[in-house]
Amino acid sequence: MQSLYKSNIVRNMPPYLFAHIQKKKQKLMEQGSDVIDLGIGAPDLPPPSYIIEELSKHIKNRHLHRYSPYQGIPELRQAVATFYQEKYNVTLDPEEEILILIGSKEGLVHLIQSVINPGDKVILPDPGYPVYKMGVHMTQGRAVYLPLDKNKEYKPNWKMLSEQDKEEAKLLFLNYPNNPTGATAQKETFVKAVQIANKYNICIAHDAAYDHVTFSDYKSPSLLQVDGAKKVGVELGSLSKNFNMTGWRIGYIVGNSSVIQALATLKSNIDTSQFIPVQIAAIKALEQSEDEIRTIHHTMEKRMLKTWKLLKNAGFEVKKTKGTIFLWVKVPKGYTSSSFTEQVLDQAHVIVTPGSAFGEQGEGFFRIALTVPEERLIEAVQRIDSWLNGGK
Repeated sequence: MQSLYKSNIVRNMPPYLFAHIQKKKQKLMEQGSDVIDLGIGAPDLPPPSYIIEELSKHIKNRHLHRYSPYQGIPELRQAVATFYQEKYNVTLDPEEEILILIGSKEGLVHLIQSVINPGDKVILPDPGYPVYKMGVHMTQGRAVYLPLDKNKEYKPNWKMLSEQDKEEAKLLFLNYPNNPTGATAQKETFVKAVQIANKYNICIAHDAAYDHVTFSDYKSPSLLQVDGAKKVGVELGSLSKNFNMTGWRIGYIVGNSSVIQALATLKSNIDTSQFIPVQIAAIKALEQSEDEIRTIHHTMEKRMLKTWKLLKNAGFEVKKTKGTIFLWVKVPKGYTSSSFTEQVLDQAHVIVTPGSAFGEQGEGFFRIALTVPEERLIEAVQRIDSWLNGGK
């Protein structure tokens, strides 16, 4: 009887990536096992204190507990515009080219619904964030996969797209710094994407969720720094990873005014943006200098370097990253991505994510989220190494 209340879209939706893993984790914990979870990319570090203090100050104002303007408060949209001007030298119109999101995840899904019709093709990176695929499924579109070349630092392999797919595609997703691989991009990657988008009339959506989670002297470029990008593209930003604000659910989308207004129309019939004090606290975050933002991620960079070194010493094939909160590691010989991660959980009581969960091109790899203290990362690698070497 209950199946009568499930749409075909939901009925045909695969289980959430971590549902099976979390069930096994819970069972092991109930048996008294100590499980180290390096699966979900949720930072364990808190937001900077000045952001929390800003929220605390404004949450007491009884006049701010009303509905927000559906496009987000004007002050936050202006702060996003200033942020882009200062960080990227990109000029944005806060009224027409910026929309506040309840986290970029909902923005990704609603963007797809705003741009494509059932049956339309959407080009997705492979490996890539699974939400892209689910968003296309929910809109009854057709996913076309753009392989990211592991031999060229996971840059798009444009030659693998057929002429027909490029002609029929309505939307193209890119994501740098990249989840799951940790790969970063230079401006040239976006220049090529804009050229293709212009030629084939494709809308580009760049998911820049990790654009300021960067290490050393690397600075992530913006899609909108490319000449003509605003004519064909939008960029989604998030405060979740950049400022350790995952639970606050606040982000934004900027760029092509036509796309922004289409999404605004859809969202005005679904939600009324985020709680106003959260938006005000987001302004405080965006007002910080480049150096201040980088200090937030010093701990993550230290964890990355330490874990990378330990994995290398244990014989794993893995590269240092310039950004994100992940390491992308080749599985040992004799295992698939899934069989390896299942065994790591069963035998070493460590959760890592199979690369195959992110697409066909992810097979042969696993992803580590650097989202526990350094001593737990050390222990996790030691457990995996000990298991692989027969407990020696």
